[in-house]
Amino acid sequence: MKKDSLVKGTLILAAAALVARALGVFQRVPLDYIMDSVGQGYFAVANGVYLLLLVVATAGIPSAISKMVSERYALGRIGEAQQVYRAALLFGGIAGAVITAGMFALAPWIAGPILHEPQAASAIRAIAPSLLLFPTIAMMRGYFQGRQFMAAGGMSQIVEQILRVMAAVLLAFLVYSWNASNDEGIAAAASLGSVFGSIGAFAVMLYYAKKLRNNDRAETLNTRDASRKLALRDIYREMFRLSVPIVMTAITVQLLYTLDNMMVKSLTRGHFDPKLINDWWGLLGLNAQAIAGIPVILAVALSQSIIPVISSAHAVGDREAVGRQSSLAVRIAVFSGMPIVLLLSVGAYSVNGLLFQEPKGSLIVAMLTFGTIFQIGMMVSNSILLGIGEPKKATLHALTGIVLKVILSFILAPWLGVYGLILATSCCFIWALGFNVLSLKKRSSFTVIERRRWAGFLVTVAVVSAAIWGLQSGVLALLQGVPPKLAFFVSSCVIGLAVIGLYPTLLVLLKVITPEEAAGYPRPVRRLLAPILRLSGKTAAKQM
Repeated sequence: MKKDSLVKGTLILAAAALVARALGVFQRVPLDYIMDSVGQGYFAVANGVYLLLLVVATAGIPSAISKMVSERYALGRIGEAQQVYRAALLFGGIAGAVITAGMFALAPWIAGPILHEPQAASAIRAIAPSLLLFPTIAMMRGYFQGRQFMAAGGMSQIVEQILRVMAAVLLAFLVYSWNASNDEGIAAAASLGSVFGSIGAFAVMLYYAKKLRNNDRAETLNTRDASRKLALRDIYREMFRLSVPIVMTAITVQLLYTLDNMMVKSLTRGHFDPKLINDWWGLLGLNAQAIAGIPVILAVALSQSIIPVISSAHAVGDREAVGRQSSLAVRIAVFSGMPIVLLLSVGAYSVNGLLFQEPKGSLIVAMLTFGTIFQIGMMVSNSILLGIGEPKKATLHALTGIVLKVILSFILAPWLGVYGLILATSCCFIWALGFNVLSLKKRSSFTVIERRRWAGFLVTVAVVSAAIWGLQSGVLALLQGVPPKLAFFVSSCVIGLAVIGLYPTLLVLLKVITPEEAAGYPRPVRRLLAPILRLSGKTAAKQM
């Protein structure tokens, strides 16, 4: 098995996450048709609690495993890396059993006194068994990432989502066919699909674990390993020392989304019409958070793949490699994330109308999605700080950002409703990103984008935004009278093609991307940029 480079590993994880996110959105589309806003709220609450607990149980440990394993392999201490892996599997098994039992037992309390939606308890209990296997799956993914084999985690994620979506939609329709008004039962059935996904993902990870084990036996048959024996308590001490700060940073996004779902009703009750509040609750959890999860796919992949690369370079003292890989990761995140953010935020009316029953709540989708560009920067910079041994800085910035978000939510929500909550969430991302950048600048030659490129980049963003808005308005005006879904589909295709053509062209023509830099990009990206680079070169030659 050949190790994956940073770019290749990122592309593998990004492709898997893209497929998973597409399937996740597909799952919510039929649910939008068979449940009203209350049923959608039950499902969103159960899914939010599940994801939050999953992050608490697993997010920090796999990243810590990735760092611990990659450093030990870089230093030739293979036996120690294997001891770390076995200790992590033990922790995953215990954590899965404890959290599953706790979530099942506490579901009525979570749904009632905390969320003020007692009927959401059934959906929370239905999704709880999936947590039995996911901690162990996460430990295995962290080990494979530390070994820089990203395909295992990517494939398990795809299989997980396929089985989860198929089971969720099938079970939800079965309950719907028996009693179409049973929103509680439909939401619980849809939540149960995650259990089938966890079983499929675990089977895939077992397959890759066996394959890697056989490969290691063949490669290390005649080698000697001088690793020392590690005590279990020492492994866990190092693991938790690294993982606690990671958990606090990794939990930020899901915690913010869960807080928003909880506070929509509690902070707006008495200030707005109850029917409007219920609509906000369902639209935020089902439409907006689903679409807002799409732009961050590449950032999640980068955050996972950058840790072992930077940790390995940092372990052997290669500062040049650390700076080079960090800069590459940031450029990939910013340059590739922005067009998706613009497409899904400025073009939210078409995308929301195409995916869901109607374009209701498009402004909510647009505002939440636009803020993800700051979330992308926060996530990638968090991982870079972890790779250079500064996870506490990222933790501090995330925690203070969450405090700021809560304070702003109490101030803005009674005045602006759900839009105030979204503004407060974006402020949290901006706060954490800003302080992450300052910390990285103090410790390295890190730059988000060189100063000379900022003007061209901002002009590109402005022009592409205007093009999306104008094309969307024009296409929908021309297609008045045709079926709405067809109009939204055509509009989405037109603005999507415009972004694909216009965005990279402007980046090259305005010298945001140079030919020298493009030479280091993956082959598919180089092929996409080649005609534009040739045109830019001819134009520059004529001007001379």
